[in-house]
Amino acid sequence: MAAKNFSRYFQFFLIVLAAGSIYPLIYLKTNYQETILQVFGITLVDLNAIFSVLGVAFILGYFPSGWLADRFSSKKLIFISLLICGLTGIWFAQIPSHSMVIVIFTIWGIFSVFTFWSAHLKLVKLIAKKEEEGRFFGALDGGKGVIEAILASVAILIFSSILGHSTEYIHKKEALQAVVYMYSTVLILVSILFLIFVKEDKSSTEKVESSSNAENNFKLDVKVFKEIFRNKFVWLLGGIIFMSYIVAWSVYYLGGFLQTNIKIDAATVGQVTVIMLWMRPIGGLLGGFLGDKFGKSSILILALGAAAVFLFIVAFLPITLPHMYYNVLVVSTGLMVYMIRGLYWSLLGDCNIKEEILGLSIGFISLLGYLPDILIPIANIYFFNTYGDNGGYNAYFTFCASAGVIAILLTSIFKISVKRNSKKGIETEQLTSAS
Repeated sequence: MAAKNFSRYFQFFLIVLAAGSIYPLIYLKTNYQETILQVFGITLVDLNAIFSVLGVAFILGYFPSGWLADRFSSKKLIFISLLICGLTGIWFAQIPSHSMVIVIFTIWGIFSVFTFWSAHLKLVKLIAKKEEEGRFFGALDGGKGVIEAILASVAILIFSSILGHSTEYIHKKEALQAVVYMYSTVLILVSILFLIFVKEDKSSTEKVESSSNAENNFKLDVKVFKEIFRNKFVWLLGGIIFMSYIVAWSVYYLGGFLQTNIKIDAATVGQVTVIMLWMRPIGGLLGGFLGDKFGKSSILILALGAAAVFLFIVAFLPITLPHMYYNVLVVSTGLMVYMIRGLYWSLLGDCNIKEEILGLSIGFISLLGYLPDILIPIANIYFFNTYGDNGGYNAYFTFCASAGVIAILLTSIFKISVKRNSKKGIETEQLTSAS
């Protein structure tokens, strides 16, 4: 029994390792935005356009990723995802042309969502026992944060040791390349470990093949989609995640803001953003604990409110203040953002969704909630073209804070609706008992 549990926990650890190492390479801009712009010879508008392409690949992949995971081995899908993202990272380290960078980000978008998103969630569901699901999924998000923070700490150590105090292009290029090689190597190694140690999951292919005729399947699919679209909680949760995700996106621009507007050197900015990344496991676990104790919706509202306040302050605080004030604000904003990210999916259990359509519902909510992956880079092109490099950041953080206010409103509506729905359920049960 102990050996069996060790095997399960080790497989779960590999899933967490995979999920924690696949996205930092894609979002290197969090710590190294200005260095990327200088090394690749592109503008911030160009980078936003690249991330808009990435967002399109993400959005197109969320919904069908569940279908893919039901028909093919999740283990093999994740192995392929890790391997291709790692190999593409090596290509990225060669500092290719702007057009090839767009191709690279498109590949990353496909293989980090379409072949990965639902597959890794499905494996966690299969590995966890029924009574362990809450702990396993909570540990998944917190564990991803730990892995990201550890890798980011190693990356900034490599970056700082190579760059030193140099401002020369060649040294910036070598430092960035070393970081990309590190992340890419980790992905390839994890893919090999995954292939060797993770057990094969049973595909749903046989179930699909043995199902009834196509006409009946079509009628069933239409019925399922109608049921999903008629559920107001699905739409509300999609809206909450949409607005909250806009707030969450702010962390990807805080490093660039410190370097551009506040004039903090690249190495120090990297250190501050790494500390911010360490807020993810802290924020996720803290948010989950407080949510269970005081109510998930209530704590989400408080975290959104605090994040909105911090972002408004970042946008309007005089840039002549000591750097320490901004460093503390950035880390505090990161803590609130990661509390938000750890909480919004916890509302899923209040959405009154049948278990047999839970997967498709998650896909649809993801489709709605993660639309900012496309929209925010486009919005930032407007902000930075209109207000310039410095004013663009202020406009963007104000925009994110405003989205937080709307998210608070939607979460409040969700909370009231859940209470009403629960009250109706109790009254119905009482009437049934009385009759």
